[in-house]
Amino acid sequence: MSLKNKTMPKVSLDDLPDLLTIREVASLLRVSSLTVKRWGKKGKLPAIRINSRGDRRYKKDVVLKLLGVEKEE
Repeated sequence: MSLKNKTMPKVSLDDLPDLLTIREVASLLRVSSLTVKRWGKKGKLPAIRINSRGDRRYKKDVVLKLLGVEKEE
């Protein structure tokens, strides 16, 4: 399967919720979901664990800071 067939959904910074899923973060940063998980384990992008399965969520502010985007108040 070629990479051209895999399309990531477009993510708008304005429409993002306060907590982002791995897929949303990966799409925003243009990296794989596995890379996001690795960054979490290394402490580069800390995750919040939710529910009994331990699903990961990431704070929008932290992701935007990693991107170098200043938060407008």
